[in-house]
Amino acid sequence: MKLKEDMNPLLLQVFRSVVWVYSVITFIPWYFFSGAGSNLERARRIKANSVSRRPAGPYRAINSQEKLVAWLHPGVGTLDKMFEHAARKFPQRDCLGTREVLSEEDEIQPNGKVFKKVILGNYNWLSYDEAYQTAKCFGNGLAALSQKPQCNIAIFCETRAEWIIAAQACFMYNFPLVTLYATLGPAAIAHGLNETEVTHIITSKDLLHSRLKAILCEVPRLKYVIVVDNKPTSWPDIPRGIMVYNMDAVKKLGSKPDNSEPYLPEPSDVAVIMYTSGSTGIPKGVMISHGNIIAGVTGMAERIPDLNETDTYIGYLPLAHVLELSAELVCISHGCRIGYSSPQTLADQSTKIKKGSKGDTSVLKPTLMAAVPEIMDRIYKNVMTKVEEMSRFQKTLFVLAYNYKMEQISKGYSTPLCDSLVFKRVRALLGGNTRLLLSGGAPLSPATQRFMNICLCCPVGQGYGLTETCGAGTITEIWDYSTGRVGAPLVCSEIMLKDWEEGGYYSKDKPNPRGEILIGGPNVTMGYYKNEAKNREDFFVDGKGQRWFCTGDIGEFHSDGCLKIIDRKKDLVKLQAGEYVSLGKVEAVLKNCPLIDNICAYANSDQSYVISFVVPNHKQLMAMAEQMQVRGTWEEICNNPQMEKEVLCIITEAAISAKLERFEIPRKIRLSSEPWTPETGLVTDAFKLKRKELKTHYQEDIERMYGGK
Repeated sequence: MKLKEDMNPLLLQVFRSVVWVYSVITFIPWYFFSGAGSNLERARRIKANSVSRRPAGPYRAINSQEKLVAWLHPGVGTLDKMFEHAARKFPQRDCLGTREVLSEEDEIQPNGKVFKKVILGNYNWLSYDEAYQTAKCFGNGLAALSQKPQCNIAIFCETRAEWIIAAQACFMYNFPLVTLYATLGPAAIAHGLNETEVTHIITSKDLLHSRLKAILCEVPRLKYVIVVDNKPTSWPDIPRGIMVYNMDAVKKLGSKPDNSEPYLPEPSDVAVIMYTSGSTGIPKGVMISHGNIIAGVTGMAERIPDLNETDTYIGYLPLAHVLELSAELVCISHGCRIGYSSPQTLADQSTKIKKGSKGDTSVLKPTLMAAVPEIMDRIYKNVMTKVEEMSRFQKTLFVLAYNYKMEQISKGYSTPLCDSLVFKRVRALLGGNTRLLLSGGAPLSPATQRFMNICLCCPVGQGYGLTETCGAGTITEIWDYSTGRVGAPLVCSEIMLKDWEEGGYYSKDKPNPRGEILIGGPNVTMGYYKNEAKNREDFFVDGKGQRWFCTGDIGEFHSDGCLKIIDRKKDLVKLQAGEYVSLGKVEAVLKNCPLIDNICAYANSDQSYVISFVVPNHKQLMAMAEQMQVRGTWEEICNNPQMEKEVLCIITEAAISAKLERFEIPRKIRLSSEPWTPETGLVTDAFKLKRKELKTHYQEDIERMYGGK
């Protein structure tokens, strides 16, 4: 979508003439030296085909038509061997980096709230050999503390170097690793620990005090708590019968001479039992084998050109999420270095970074980064807000450069002059060296994707996968600058489309075949832990022994073999008059409205219209309130019926311009003064909406908006 060019038509024509002359003079030498022709050819080529020649598929990538790929390196079929292979090949290369905390201080805000701010130093690095030896000692120490092979062990910890070291230790000694999100509620944590019957848990000092301590008595089998922090060494108020150790103490125990050999895993052994963050109901544990993860890592790595030991990845998403764990294992398999961060310290403007200090991206300068759409949407809105605050000249220059680059990108061309003169400062938000940004976890809006392509001056790939498929399904190629699509199947996966009569999606639809997405391949996991009924519902094995997962997502295949997600079975609601509304579609369209930070569409089948809960953008809504002369606190402004009515008008205009059907446009809204975060329990760690929890939270508002009150 082009930005509005608000300038004198004569000046605009002069500018376009100058650009045209510049393009003509520089085009021929640039075209041959930059390789633009071959990139354009790559972008337009067929990327996947139906191997059965039927529109339903299965579809495979062009380079895996005969056979799906399951291994990255010959004979390296388990995660312990993959880490050992990397440690031997890159022993002295930086592996895991952690920033030193120089000081912490409390900063009092104008509203009286106290925010903790940090000043951070440089990154301290463990080499591949050091990380490998540390993991080995830690694994041996766990064995000395009675942890048995093929018996589950849990990790409940923030994303940090110690998380991946603990995981590698468990992979080496064949301890299936139960992963739990750091933001899960007490009942969900206790459920996961009891269902998997763990006796040992690895955690952090903060999470032990804030989350775990309260439920330790509800987990009767738990005997050992290993804390990854070095201090303190005494742990008061821990129930009797539970032993607490520091990670260093366990490593010291494991470094003593020992004649016992690790019980090495097989590719078919369970490596991880990953509890999903659960957008619906109680979280389910997905059993992932060593072979499953190796296949998923292999497929993802193939889609990242020139991935090697010179790359730097920034890790800040939850490692208990399949997207982050897979991304870090891809990096480890290729000798990249991984520097750790958090959403609160990521950039110079992040909430925990003291003003004037450097955020993690500025110091680390990563070349690779994964993100969820929620974070990309925030960057997009922040930059566009700053553009609105620019002088008329600066804003005009930005808009003209943006629209010019959009035209060039659509032709497969780059714009080095615009990149260095106009977009350099935006690119610096992520350190300035990013060569690939991968989005996953939820659909990324075309507007946000195109904005990131243009302003961050790097390809923004969309990936599609689920915990049940090791996060692997599809990833767009870096040469494909189209938006709204998730790319062709990875070399480890194949995809079929299954007709869904209720939604009206069929593989014989024109111009593109449509249907429920089924993913098959060696990356499809072993199923849900202790949940046979759900396994029979969601997984099946075909006549050739291939394992498949039924995703519940609706997709369509384009003529070049790329997939587009167009709907979701669970998001489809039938209104009173018989119309079907895709709630996800409504939300995706309206999230592009600058006034909206987050939105949840809702509909009752016995009603004739859609309603919505909206988290408004603070800056935009306060400006609107001032214009309308509405006074009060943030909460009072959000609860003001006049503001609600005005926001609804703006949302309706956005919906009409996006060509939503009349019955899809929300008729009533509720403004929420509180943002939805994983801590509130209203969204998952990947910021997917928890519809059941949101419905419960806003039950009174639902009744009011549907006339019940």
